[in-house]
Amino acid sequence: MGSMKVGIFDSGLGGLTVVSEIKKKYPKSSIVYLGDTARVPYGTRSREVIEEFAIQDAKFLESKNVDLIIIACNTVSAVATEAVKKAVSVPVYEVITAAKNAALKATKNGKIGVIATRATINSGAYGVQGLACPLLVPLIEEGEVSGPVIDAALDKYLNIVKTWGIDTLILGCTHYPLIEDLIAQKLPGVTLINSGVELAKTIEVSESSDFKDEYFATDITERFKAMAGDVKINLAHL
Repeated sequence: MGSMKVGIFDSGLGGLTVVSEIKKKYPKSSIVYLGDTARVPYGTRSREVIEEFAIQDAKFLESKNVDLIIIACNTVSAVATEAVKKAVSVPVYEVITAAKNAALKATKNGKIGVIATRATINSGAYGVQGLACPLLVPLIEEGEVSGPVIDAALDKYLNIVKTWGIDTLILGCTHYPLIEDLIAQKLPGVTLINSGVELAKTIEVSESSDFKDEYFATDITERFKAMAGDVKINLAHL
């Protein structure tokens, strides 16, 4: 297999957690990342709007000559994967299937839950008991990844999750690994499933000695720059 460019898109900065997992497995992979930071969050929007945004994101990556596209956004994966596949000519991967399979392998008592955006939960894509957590993505995008604000929001949601009797919880949004330690502290004994980790296990990417990564955002926020670290971020016009 020759070297390839991997396109990854998300509604915001959460998809960088997927980039991180791909890079752990394939350090010399060439990544083209798009975060639609100008229109985050997607999870509160209608299916039609999510599909429209997702197609624009995917076509942008295709214009950068990527060889495959990873939908890092669970919301898009849940409601717009087929629309994206029809809109582009390269292979498309989503994050839900790998996470579901990993949860089924991990559970001991057969009770699995998922926390995600409202659109993902309403789609029923995971097929398990779920809870919409609409406050989490905006808080994470604002950098509220520790302290009393995110702590109160997590208590609001996880106190409900605790009543389910689950032993496995799918983090059904790629933003959530950024607060995975906090979630783990509040749910002792519950196995957490990170969709980015599980997706990275299922795909094969060829590497290149002259690999080059490109990062794009529709709005270059200070938070996105902080998350991206030293890499250059380019403004994307969809």
